Amino acid sequence: MHYHIHAIDPKAHLFAVTLTIDAAQAQQVLYLPAWLPGSYMIRDFAKNLIGLAAQDGNGHTLALTQLDKQTWQLNNASGQVQVSYHVYAWDLSVRTAHLDTNHGFFNGSSVFLAAKGLEQAPHYVTIAAPALAELADWKVATSMTRTAGEQFGFGEFSAPDYDDLIDHPVEMGDLTIETFMACGVPHDIVLSGKHRCNMARLKQDLGAICEYQIKLFGTLAPFERYVFMTTVLSNGFGGLEHKASTALMCSRGDLPTSADLSFPAEKGYRTYLSLCSHEYFHSWNVKRIKPAEFTPFDLSQEAYTQQLWAYEGITSYYDDFLTYRAGCVDQGQYLTMLSEIATRVYRGQGRFKQSLTDSSFNAWTKFYKQDENAANAIVSYYTKGALFALYLDLTIRSESQGQYSLDDVMRQLWQDYGLTGKGTDNLSHQRIVEALLGRRCDDIFAYLHNTDDLPLAELLAKVGVTMTLRSSKGSADQGGAGVEGDKIGFGARTKAEGFGLRVLTVNQGSPAHQAGLSAGDLLIAADQLQVGSQFEQQLQSYPVGAVITLHWFRRDELMQGELRVAEAVKDTVSLSISDAELAKLWLAQGE
Repeated sequence: MHYHIHAIDPKAHLFAVTLTIDAAQAQQVLYLPAWLPGSYMIRDFAKNLIGLAAQDGNGHTLALTQLDKQTWQLNNASGQVQVSYHVYAWDLSVRTAHLDTNHGFFNGSSVFLAAKGLEQAPHYVTIAAPALAELADWKVATSMTRTAGEQFGFGEFSAPDYDDLIDHPVEMGDLTIETFMACGVPHDIVLSGKHRCNMARLKQDLGAICEYQIKLFGTLAPFERYVFMTTVLSNGFGGLEHKASTALMCSRGDLPTSADLSFPAEKGYRTYLSLCSHEYFHSWNVKRIKPAEFTPFDLSQEAYTQQLWAYEGITSYYDDFLTYRAGCVDQGQYLTMLSEIATRVYRGQGRFKQSLTDSSFNAWTKFYKQDENAANAIVSYYTKGALFALYLDLTIRSESQGQYSLDDVMRQLWQDYGLTGKGTDNLSHQRIVEALLGRRCDDIFAYLHNTDDLPLAELLAKVGVTMTLRSSKGSADQGGAGVEGDKIGFGARTKAEGFGLRVLTVNQGSPAHQAGLSAGDLLIAADQLQVGSQFEQQLQSYPVGAVITLHWFRRDELMQGELRVAEAVKDTVSLSISDAELAKLWLAQGE
């Protein structure tokens, strides 16, 4: 199996791909995946294929019959076969493919047709340089094994099978590239796009995080080289894990511009470091320790599992925590980051309607296809999963008198599943915790299946941290200490428009809901006065129990409702240190 891929027309966003099969079957079936690991939604990559054609080794045209939306059959094929097609690449994300005169990017799952029955054969790829003279300085970054060509140059690569082939995304363009070592393993930082990043600062911080994670699992790193690939945009965020690399997107302002380590890490940079930490932790937790339902992957249709709480939730707990433990953020910054995660959970009524196992199972539709009612209907296995991981970590520490922690669970998972290739079942994590604590843990893991709030305040108090619920100060208040919330609540998220406020979401049971507002409405007046961006602050001057007449447009119809002024709900989390000595037992750095 040999692929030749060429950025044939960056201005039209087209990659040209030629697949040569040395020993095709008589009725060879070709297919493209419908989704890719780590992003649990059917994406139908085949919709971007153009001009699919095939010929035999003598140059004679072979008939292709399409069997379904992503599958074709070569009729009367045998021996060597060559299949050619173009891929339209205009999805600026970490999931698919994108090409213009600034850069090129692709995941193999969106550009490389698979040959049924030959997935286990060696796969080879030639990545050709674009022909445009102005792109002569382009480089190539990928964690795929190189077989020919200079480092970061165009050339030839190989993979032992199809699954490995599509697990190494490719970035090309005028790239900034730096390398650091972590536990003896080279790690490349690759930035695409205009930036003013201080690479020395980024190398030092990422190096500390990577060293910490490798040592946490207690064995050598599971890769010989790792690549962080980031597309830098004016406004962007996202990441997708792979077995020896990650594809990331960030906002230009999220990258560090100062090398002074005493300079506090800005919020955007903390967010970027946590994103890197998250995807890197996935090198163990989901790329190698994985659910049995993903062993192996079936990329033609949905693969349902109840375990995403463990693979995304536990990872979401560790991503921030390890930036702190590696010394990249301070204690106050970490508690603010944790407060913000908890706040995202507590502000949603969906936490009372969907369990973590249900959230995991329905990722394909409910989580990845959220609408304006999502906060009222679902809970995120990322954020509530992170809170469950916190609950689990603190419970293990408390019951074992500090002898064990969630770190020990992860190390055992690595030994039992990551190093063996065996997939976890729905009770794997519970059995490991039970072995550590020496008791049945149905009571602990019941929180995966019910919709109760986790008893975090009591556990945090045992480690010297006070958890307080307060009201929000408005849309910019994402949680944390040192803020006094509003007295009066509204219960809708809005954005200012030229004439009024566009309603984005409405919380069930809130004053906005009771007044009759819905997502999409244009609120224009309250108490006979035009509303603007200061509306929620103006509400603070009204007494509880007052009734205000609202007017809004729904589509082109003028509507009216009564808003009863009510106290703001306490849905915003604040975490603060109450006992510094106790807090050291949990918030120790560098251990």
